[in-house]
Amino acid sequence: MSETPKSTLQYRFDGPEDAPVLILGPSLGTTWHMWDRQVPELVKQWRVFRFDMPGHGGAPAHPCGSVGELAQRLLATLDEVGVQRFGYAGCAFGGAIGAELALRHPQRVASLALISASPRFGSADEFRQRGVIVRSNGLDPIARTSPERWFTPGFAAAQPAITDWAVQMVRTTDPGCYIAACEALAAFDVRAELNRISVPALVLVGSEDQVTGQGEARTLVAGIPDARLAVVPGASHLAPVEQPAAVTDLLVRHFSTAWQLATDATGTHAAISAPPVKPILAPPPPVFPVAEIGPMEQPEAVGGGRPDPYDAGIKVRREVLGDAHVDRALAAADDFSTDFQELITRYAWGEVWNRPGLDRRSRSCVTLTALVAGGHLDELAFHTRAALRNGLTPQEIKEVLLQAAVYCGVPAANSAFKVAQAVIREETTPQE
Repeated sequence: MSETPKSTLQYRFDGPEDAPVLILGPSLGTTWHMWDRQVPELVKQWRVFRFDMPGHGGAPAHPCGSVGELAQRLLATLDEVGVQRFGYAGCAFGGAIGAELALRHPQRVASLALISASPRFGSADEFRQRGVIVRSNGLDPIARTSPERWFTPGFAAAQPAITDWAVQMVRTTDPGCYIAACEALAAFDVRAELNRISVPALVLVGSEDQVTGQGEARTLVAGIPDARLAVVPGASHLAPVEQPAAVTDLLVRHFSTAWQLATDATGTHAAISAPPVKPILAPPPPVFPVAEIGPMEQPEAVGGGRPDPYDAGIKVRREVLGDAHVDRALAAADDFSTDFQELITRYAWGEVWNRPGLDRRSRSCVTLTALVAGGHLDELAFHTRAALRNGLTPQEIKEVLLQAAVYCGVPAANSAFKVAQAVIREETTPQE
């Protein structure tokens, strides 16, 4: 396979060229092979399009920083091969891509299936923490624990070959792309937008799924106007692998109904079938057109006509320090300290940390050095945690502290090493 451009994805087609197109989206850490047991039945009616996420399954390691960016790459790939309208089924991360497509590009999605999906996957802190683990230890800890997240215990014990396949699939993923995907999921949250998904949707969840369970599934069904719920008995998170026949049957029934409705309305399959051979390469519209940002949506101005930096500051503060830390700090504020919390949010985070001149890794290096010099060990602890989240490795933090020892003094650095060592051990030790 030739090198895939950064703007597109690695993909494959199965099934007749003149059939309607059905896209199957993978979950984080998997490849298009997670759908192997669905394809023989699906190709009887559809031309099945499968893709790999960047750095997965040998795909080029061009990381995507958001679910929206990955959706745009998928659309660019589909434009290249001439597919304009399609059905879409996605598992977990693949489901997030499907929701994004249905929200931003509804004219292209004929029908939707969200499998083991959620409008928000856990908390931002959880996924950024997973990124810290991978950056510090590689993918092996994540790979070893994947079977217990993906499969029921009975299935994992009875199917050692599939369990080994799952572990190896994660191990061979590019770490940088995996970390970028974790960051994308950390920022993904469409709970407030579900009522704008206008296509027919099947929400499918395994009865034993402990990652995105029935609570998340019911949130999707309650929010999407035309959605129905299907619970697959005896399946955990990777339901298409664990219960392939049940999942395949549900997909066939759902998409067959959607295609039939379209046929009844138009008299042909043209509305959702594969387009002419000549590809349509015009780019899709941007996710957030300028015209949609009206005057009422602009940030409130402060003195001098400048926008109030508070909103930008609280966003950066949460991304760097984590929701849990910021929530504790804000909850502890009272009439005496609230103004101080607003001060640091606006000016430390909204003004300085949000400036474009340095990236967050560099700002973490500067901050750690300044805290060592000032002997501020409490702040050093949570900024060590922040440095890991911003992409510094334990080795790089060690080098920062060694450099600080020369210019700030050995006693200060000695205390700093103790604090940082404890934080790094806590943050980078995989949870068994």
